[in-house]
Amino acid sequence: MRRSWSRRVRSWLPAALAAMLVLTACSAGGGDASETFSEIAGGLAGDDAGLGEEASDTTTPASDAGDGAAPEPSGDEDDLGSGGITPVALQTSEIGRDIIFTADLNVSVTDVAAAGQEATRIIERMGGFLFGQQTTGSPEPRSILTFKVAPQDFQAALTALGSIGELRSQNVSASDVTERIVDLESRINTATASVQRLRTLLEQATDIEDIVDLENELLERETQLETLRGQLRTLQDQVALATIVLALDEAATRPGLGVQVTAYLGHDDGLSCPGRGDLTVDQNAEVTVCFEILNSGDTLLTGFDVRDPVLDIESEDLIAVFGDTDATLEPGESIVVAAEVITERSVRTQTQVTATPVDEEGNELSGRPAAATVTMFVQAVDPGGIPSFTEGLEASWELLIRLGQIFVLVLGALLPFFWVPLVIWLVWRLRRRPASAEAASDSSVSSD
Repeated sequence: MRRSWSRRVRSWLPAALAAMLVLTACSAGGGDASETFSEIAGGLAGDDAGLGEEASDTTTPASDAGDGAAPEPSGDEDDLGSGGITPVALQTSEIGRDIIFTADLNVSVTDVAAAGQEATRIIERMGGFLFGQQTTGSPEPRSILTFKVAPQDFQAALTALGSIGELRSQNVSASDVTERIVDLESRINTATASVQRLRTLLEQATDIEDIVDLENELLERETQLETLRGQLRTLQDQVALATIVLALDEAATRPGLGVQVTAYLGHDDGLSCPGRGDLTVDQNAEVTVCFEILNSGDTLLTGFDVRDPVLDIESEDLIAVFGDTDATLEPGESIVVAAEVITERSVRTQTQVTATPVDEEGNELSGRPAAATVTMFVQAVDPGGIPSFTEGLEASWELLIRLGQIFVLVLGALLPFFWVPLVIWLVWRLRRRPASAEAASDSSVSSD
């Protein structure tokens, strides 16, 4: 009984002491229990709270970056705009995590060299720097620039670089490497302690064989330690500086042609265009071929030339259905032309379309041709049935012509050998003459 009573006292004693502590704290502070609990929790988390305050004090908002703020749009904004894609805003403030920020941008500009210099100046004003550059010249000028900026300037840099010209594409990513860094730091601490123990053992070793083994083991551990430190430095450098890869393309460097060829039965000056794809018709049927030409690039096109050597079609044979082949075609616009043919046999067309890229003033852009080749199959079948008198007459005439061609061919093949029968005849005559003379002499002897 005494033992059970003592056990009950021991189990109630901590709870009673805790209740007295809370009541004492409430009366001493003159506040309620919730305030006292908040003060106790704050005291327990004092170290973490201090770290949080220090981190928030060192954060620099992108809007207060001074010279690193987004510059005014360049003078080419009227031509290219400030960017067709709105950059995605990322949270770059200190959140107690190790984040690697990266971005890939593709911007179209009128002058690649000038835009590259402007982009470099923007990043330098933010305290960043040019990390790498790859540039190619004509006929398609292009420059790829790699920049490094502080994470707090990452969003401002994206906005500024996107305003240089027309933003065609943007890919932004953030990778959390906190766990990897913590793991590397832990492994580094363990490897450091292991190296230190091996060094101590090596200092105390006296046997030559033990010394050699310890030195080899120490070398391996030190190599592993330096490898881990290198990996940690790489991650820390990537966290400390965000990476932006900017690709600059000249605006008028991508002329393109899209051609679609269709056909339908009959002749109506192309009013029924477009037709169908691969077509099956009777032999010698009237067929209209439709050509839809689209400016699929970003450059003005003019001087269209449409040819099809299989169908024997030239540009002057075309019928304008929609648009004019002599006009200037804007990007995204199209024209439709047609040609009327007779399908004597099954053919696979080979339509060839070329155009001349020009600038806004109509000047030809040299070295940047626009061309396309498209094929389509038109099958011509024998309609069958009883042929008409005209068809029979045409077939007879074609047969007579073919027989004449065969006769001429045979005659031409035998002509080089015309002397062979003559030689055979002469030999036969010569051999026959002595035989006749012998027969005549024999008859004269017998008569005597």
